[in-house]
Amino acid sequence: MSTSSTVRDPGATAPGSTGPQRADRRTGRSLVGGRGGIWFVLPFMVVYAAFVLWPLLYGLGLSFFDTSLVSDESQFVGLDNYARLLGDSEVWRTLWVTVLFTAGSTIPLVAIALVMALLVQTGVRGQWFWRFVYFAPFLLPVATVVLIWQWLFSGDFGLFNGVLTGLGLPEVGWLTEPEMGLWSVIILTVWWTIGFNFLLYLAALQGIPDQLYEAAEIDGAGGWRRLFSITLPLLTRTTALVVVLQVLASLKLFDQAYILYRGSGGPGGSATPILQYVYDTGFVDYRLGYASAISYVFFVLIILIALVQARLSRRSES
Repeated sequence: MSTSSTVRDPGATAPGSTGPQRADRRTGRSLVGGRGGIWFVLPFMVVYAAFVLWPLLYGLGLSFFDTSLVSDESQFVGLDNYARLLGDSEVWRTLWVTVLFTAGSTIPLVAIALVMALLVQTGVRGQWFWRFVYFAPFLLPVATVVLIWQWLFSGDFGLFNGVLTGLGLPEVGWLTEPEMGLWSVIILTVWWTIGFNFLLYLAALQGIPDQLYEAAEIDGAGGWRRLFSITLPLLTRTTALVVVLQVLASLKLFDQAYILYRGSGGPGGSATPILQYVYDTGFVDYRLGYASAISYVFFVLIILIALVQARLSRRSES
């Protein structure tokens, strides 16, 4: 008796199994290895090119021309705008104001935010309330913040001068004295933006394992010892990030100073940042080419500061 044998196709599979047959039926094109992914990023690239790349290149080209906002005439001047800003005393004065504001705001915005995060992380009752109170000002628009602080700084009925008068101290011209013009902007900015740094520090503190503190406590380390030996060293990267973000944000000072002093630059111009000078040059004096040159020099300066900070951060971590 002979047994019949059938020759089975090597690519065939048993009924009910999923294998090469099903794979062969797939006719769709993969988005990973094919060209389908370009359609997902194309809308973003179009918007990015239209609203970021093109204005960036157009402004750079504009800096080589003597162009007015109220006239169609435009004359190529090459590097004359850049040479002129090197001898412009107002550029250096407003740049110095910006540097002073950056130094005066960055230090408290880092130190106070760290202290606030440590206080909340210690387990104080009502943590949700303190987190809300610390972070809520950051959610307010700049115009609302300025209106609040204009009332606080007011010389006639302001809260600060009212407290000073009640204590028998002389009133302070928060918005009228040149010595206080920039400090008023710094105080306003610290209250307004400190919530963001507080949130970064709080997230970093919550990422520190409790086992480290438990082991240190068993070894007899007190609270201050644990702070300086465990907490602060483990927050080094977060502190570097906060400092970099804060310096870059402070260098872009414009909104709060402009609205607080209604575009006057504060008493004696003591609170005029360089970005306000760029704005006044381009949209008040109508010298768009010169304003573009100032803004691009300042842009290069910001990039250099960011690179230096990044290099210093890598060295401190190593």
